[in-house]
Amino acid sequence: MREASTGLLVELDPESNVTDLLLEQHAKDPVHALYARKGPAGWTDIPAQQFLDQVKALAKGLIAGGLTPGETVAVMSATRYEWTVVDFAIWFAGGVTVPIYETSSASQVEWILHDSGARRVFVEDQAKATLVQGVLDGSGLLAGRVLGVVRMDYDGAAPNLASLAAAGTGVSDAELERQRSAAGLADVASLVYTSGTTGRPKGCEITHGNFALVAKNIVLFLPEILLQPHPRTLMFLPLAHVLARAVQVICLSAGTTLGHTSNAKELLEDLGAFQPTFLLVVPRIFEKVYAGAAHKAALAGKGRLFEAAAAVAVDYSKALDAAARGEGAGPGWLLRAKHGVFDRVLYPKLRQAFGGRLGYTVSGASPLSAHDAHFFRGAGVPVLEGYGLTETTAPCTANTPTRTKVGTVGIPVPGTTIRIADDGEILVKGIGVFKGYHANEAANAEAFVDGFFRTGDLGSLDADGFLTITGRKKDLLVTAGGKNVAPGPLEEKIREHQLVAQAVVVGDGRPFVSALVNLDPEGLENWCAAQRIPVMGATEAAANEQVRAAIQAAVDDANALVSKAESIRTFVVLDADFTVESGHLTPSLKLKRSAVVRDFQDHINRIYG
Repeated sequence: MREASTGLLVELDPESNVTDLLLEQHAKDPVHALYARKGPAGWTDIPAQQFLDQVKALAKGLIAGGLTPGETVAVMSATRYEWTVVDFAIWFAGGVTVPIYETSSASQVEWILHDSGARRVFVEDQAKATLVQGVLDGSGLLAGRVLGVVRMDYDGAAPNLASLAAAGTGVSDAELERQRSAAGLADVASLVYTSGTTGRPKGCEITHGNFALVAKNIVLFLPEILLQPHPRTLMFLPLAHVLARAVQVICLSAGTTLGHTSNAKELLEDLGAFQPTFLLVVPRIFEKVYAGAAHKAALAGKGRLFEAAAAVAVDYSKALDAAARGEGAGPGWLLRAKHGVFDRVLYPKLRQAFGGRLGYTVSGASPLSAHDAHFFRGAGVPVLEGYGLTETTAPCTANTPTRTKVGTVGIPVPGTTIRIADDGEILVKGIGVFKGYHANEAANAEAFVDGFFRTGDLGSLDADGFLTITGRKKDLLVTAGGKNVAPGPLEEKIREHQLVAQAVVVGDGRPFVSALVNLDPEGLENWCAAQRIPVMGATEAAANEQVRAAIQAAVDDANALVSKAESIRTFVVLDADFTVESGHLTPSLKLKRSAVVRDFQDHINRIYG
């Protein structure tokens, strides 16, 4: 059993709560832009004073409507500025925020509203209002319990944010302060539901202390990112995800100017206009940017040049890593010379895709391939990979600008201890660990051991305290020959290929390991263009020998990582997409392995005859 810890850097008054972070920023500089909002004329700064006034007005409206301290309020919306205003208004009124993914089905909405006990729901627009109202009208579980649905958009339909604020004009500042200060660090601030990869979502009780202590300590843990002059970031991950929400609170504590966008088609345009100094990114974004850059180079007849530049970036980053481990002096003169050339002619174009001012990116939510991490760092877009779960208020480990090892998820964040159990499971204790699962004592009994949260993930700690994730305990496959196989590293490697959207390794109880692979539509189109062959649809491509040969090469690369007994013997190319709507991905784009195996059981059976 091995442990690693990082000491707490900041303590807080037990009587304080997350709203005090906003009051601190306002007291420090009421005209400082805490947020920026996109409009027809571009981005407009939102000073601390304006944001606080909007929050207080909505909080008074909630109080006027009868909200009492500790009461739950649901929010169903894509990432947008109003989501943040509503979140803090709920907290100022003493309430508990219950996020619902904007992609959630009616049955998921019904379950979360029922389990959380939420009596009020904020929704993004009329479409979400119609969905929620349909759930309320058709549900015996919720009959007569939900008091109202409030829209966030501004088309004049009531009830909306303006009408709610207007209803609170009679609430005194003293009454608002009484409810705002009712909660302490130990009280629940949010019920965040797990993504449901292994069953019905469970409500995680995230406390004010979880959010506030993580925020205060992460700011000092990552000063090069959060305390630089004029830090800016653009949030495009779903705010229903605890990682996005935790980072948003961290940014508030640091005084970072934060913008919101949820339109994937406008992301590159928004990055160029907003010019963030750092970004929270999921691995799929890196994969898309890399594939897009490679495709553009191929179309311009510079495919080999891009491949050479990519190889140099990876080698350069690996040399930096080796030097950090004391295994060399860093990049040699020839590598430095090659890197210098590409850093003038090619890498700047890649950096410009992120807005041109980006100092660091933080990758989370799922594993990032070592190749992509090395490539982007070598090209001047440093990637700091971290690790966490809903139950740990997201970040419990992270690489830092001064302490980085590519391929690991970093060291424990302040106030956190990581322990590796005898069976390899990662256990966590610390300031981010949640209070427990809402109204689920059976799950709580299974979730903790000796005061540590059992993550269900497998990993190892090196001598310097860096954590490496090696798999998921429940995902481990045991072949008929008794060989344990961790599917994650194989899947990540295959997914690096331009053609691949997802790969699912199977073989539990079977004589050998195989894989289900589906195709990325954009990647397929770009690949066909590069091969100078007609564009194919998914069904045609799944049976195409050239496509299969390309994927076989990706499988061969993955097999090089493991022993022969663990290697993928064969694969099937599916003509179906894995999406949130199909039930095969969570809203945070994690794979629902059990759903894939269930729905494609016929394909699996044909593999094994």
